[in-house]
Amino acid sequence: MDRRSPQNILVWPSSEVHGSMGAKKSEVFLPLSVDPLAVFLSGIPGLEESRIWISIPLGIMYVIAILGNSIIIHIMHKNPSLHEPQYVFLSLLAATDIGMAASTLPTVLNVQYFLLNHRRIEFHGCLAQMFFIHTFSSMESAILLAMAFDRFVAICNPLRYTVVLTHSRIIQMGLAAVARGVALMAPLPILLKRLPFCKNIILTHSFCFHPDVMKLACASIRVNIIYGLALILCSFGVDSVFVFLSYTLILKTVLGIASREGRLKALNTCVSHIVTVLIFYVPLIALALIHRIGKYHSPLPHVTMSNIFLFLTPVLNPLVYSVKTKQIRRALRRLFVLKVG
Repeated sequence: MDRRSPQNILVWPSSEVHGSMGAKKSEVFLPLSVDPLAVFLSGIPGLEESRIWISIPLGIMYVIAILGNSIIIHIMHKNPSLHEPQYVFLSLLAATDIGMAASTLPTVLNVQYFLLNHRRIEFHGCLAQMFFIHTFSSMESAILLAMAFDRFVAICNPLRYTVVLTHSRIIQMGLAAVARGVALMAPLPILLKRLPFCKNIILTHSFCFHPDVMKLACASIRVNIIYGLALILCSFGVDSVFVFLSYTLILKTVLGIASREGRLKALNTCVSHIVTVLIFYVPLIALALIHRIGKYHSPLPHVTMSNIFLFLTPVLNPLVYSVKTKQIRRALRRLFVLKVG
């Protein structure tokens, strides 16, 4: 006789857990656990039956993100003329974008790809994925700040540009971005590990995201909420403020240039970075507000904004710099001419 009470049973559509290969029943029952061994991921709400159409653009986006950023790193390495600080920072940004894409790739394709539809991930694997997603996000924010500082020095104090931004200093800034990301994000899985989960975890995303996992705990999450808010303010918040201040000073300097051509030339060197900053911070701010302020019955707004933040940023960054930077366009043409020849 099964003594499990109704509250100790989790109802889950069998087509979502096992796929649709000959399943006669529409639901399966999963026993609940205080210490979850597995996490169940979800696709885009309401579009579960359209996985075949979603998986194709997702696959294309991952190819563009990984291949595009790898090509950027390759041409930076092979062209001595692109070893300037501005392009070294761009290489660091491309490497971080590859890390962000690779962090979500395994579970997103497992869930969305129409031949797989595999939604189960081990709990510790989920925590590891969450750590890497948030760490690479923090690293990207720090690198965008470093790139803003690069533009500030280049425009406001050009005579000291090569003195201030030496290769050793750039390496130190890159290592500082990695160290900060790891130090700030390492407590996240530790804080989640201490919480009891009185049910199997069914996430609203196709990857493990800290606010998503945190809200499914059956104990007080006050510490997690406070730390998450402090983390956002101390990393993304501080970075965005300094980026804004950098461009305020840049704009003040540019307006002081006498010729219109000089002003346009100075601003043109910043366009790619400004677009990249907007691509990164606008979805991030919207996502933070939705998770902490927005109250929705449907998880669709949360899922949509998190997908835009994590998927579009690695895809659009190499496209933006390839289109807007003349030196990169020239190097790309030489690369493909050599390949064809």
